[in-house]
Amino acid sequence: MLASPAMPERDRARKVIDRLEAAMPGARIELDFRTDLELLVAVILSAQARDVRVNQATPGLFAAFPDAAAYAAARPEDLWPHVRTLGLFRNKAKAIVAAARAIQEEHAGQVPRTREALEALPGVWRKTAGVVLVHLGAGHAFPVDTHVGRLARRLGFSTATDPGRVEDDLSALLPRERWGQAHQLLVWHGRRVCHARKPDCAGCVVARLCPSSTARTGAGRPSSPRPASRRRARP
Repeated sequence: MLASPAMPERDRARKVIDRLEAAMPGARIELDFRTDLELLVAVILSAQARDVRVNQATPGLFAAFPDAAAYAAARPEDLWPHVRTLGLFRNKAKAIVAAARAIQEEHAGQVPRTREALEALPGVWRKTAGVVLVHLGAGHAFPVDTHVGRLARRLGFSTATDPGRVEDDLSALLPRERWGQAHQLLVWHGRRVCHARKPDCAGCVVARLCPSSTARTGAGRPSSPRPASRRRARP
C-alpha cells in the first residue's frame, strides 16, 4: 500500500520501523567497547569519523588509558598518537580528557547514567549522551546523527535540521521503548541503502512508505523537504 496523506503519521512511522526491523534484525551499534567509559570515548571519537576507523584506533587508546583516572591524569596531547588518524583528533582528545576529569571528580570514576549528568560533562552533547544511554540500557533516547536526520527528512517525519528538533519530532511518532532500536535501524538503513548522494530506492524495503522515494515518483533522485533551519549540528 502506498503512503497517503490519510495515513496517520504514527502508523506510517511504526510501519517503517517494523519493515526495517524485519529486514535488519541484527542492527546494533558498530563501535567496539567493553565498558561504559569505552563506549563514551568511542562515541566522542566517532563524530565525523567512520566506526571502522574508530575501531582501528581504540584498542591502543583503551590499553593506554584503562579508566577515568588514567585519562584524567593525562594531557590531551598524550592521546594524540592513538587518535591522530581520526578527524578533529585534537578537539576530541581535549573533550575526552575534560569529560574524564569531571567523571573522576564528580562521579567517583563511573560514567553517569542519566541524560542530565551526561550532558553536563564537558564535550558531551545531546547526541553523544543519547547514544550512551541507549546502548548502556540506562534510558530512553532517539539520538540523531547525520543518517537519522537525513532519513527523518526524506521520510517526511521532520523538516528540521537541528538534531534536537529532529529528535523531538521522531520521539513523538513512536513509543519510548522503540526509540533506541529505531535510531539504530535508521543508522543502518542510512549506511547501507538510503545513502546521502545516491540512495538505492529500488532496493529499499520502505520505499512505498516514503514520500521522497524514486520508486514511487519515478524521478531521478529523491527529494527532501525544505529544511526549516540550518543550525550547526553538535556531536
